[in-house]
Amino acid sequence: MSNQYTALNAYQIMWLYVFFDLPTNTKAQRHEAARFRKGLLQDGFTMMQYSVYIRHCASKESFEVHLKRVKSMVPPEGIVSALQVTDKQFGATVNFIGKRATPPPETPLQLEFF
Repeated sequence: MSNQYTALNAYQIMWLYVFFDLPTNTKAQRHEAARFRKGLLQDGFTMMQYSVYIRHCASKESFEVHLKRVKSMVPPEGIVSALQVTDKQFGATVNFIGKRATPPPETPLQLEFF
């Protein structure tokens, strides 16, 4: 029996992005949307934005398993999209954080003891 060793590299490790736009006009639609989001969290996804979730997958096989799970949770209405990204591509992600919307409170002109 030979000892096979497969080194994981940044091109074999995957990230699964799930994007969705689900209707929330009725109580039933809100329930389905909440069920879908909770299902993603239970499957190990992390919320990146309100309708964008990501999950690390150690291999292509793991990616396919989680993609099947997402497919099984899709609500009857709305759009759900999935994107496969290699760890190398994920490492090139650039995030921009907006500036504060309200200015900070004014600093007092003098020191007050009481």
